[in-house]
Amino acid sequence: MKHDDVPALPTAADFPVLWPVPTRWADNDHYGHVNNVTYYSYFDTAVNAWLMAQTGRDIRELPAIGIVAETSCKYLSELTFPDSLQVGLSIERLGNRSIVYALAIFREGEDTLDLAALGRFVHVYVDAKTRKPVPIPPEIYNAATLLVVTDAN
Repeated sequence: MKHDDVPALPTAADFPVLWPVPTRWADNDHYGHVNNVTYYSYFDTAVNAWLMAQTGRDIRELPAIGIVAETSCKYLSELTFPDSLQVGLSIERLGNRSIVYALAIFREGEDTLDLAALGRFVHVYVDAKTRKPVPIPPEIYNAATLLVVTDAN
């Protein structure tokens, strides 16, 4: 039976940025693979490290900070230490006060990048002191525009 309505899985080429994140010895759990919660750490590390590199700022010191309001992860294959990873970064929605990231984790093979997980992060920007929603800081917004992916269909 053919499933035409099942979308194809993304490849590394579908992401404007690939950010390197190594696995660590402590990432492996008792079952010998990277624990599921660690995938979220890889996503968070890649997004924030890229934002800091792109803006040239320590984003923790901005008057508005991005807090995670929603996350999800679809696990496709096991990771283990000492895998080398590339986290694909893209944005599916860039609003005035929030950003929806579409993310992927790829394991580096000899000549390939193998998809291991798909993720989604929603960052809502809030005042660093009051924690009330505010507009995305201009330096973050400008950097984020580089990750916006439009659907060709």
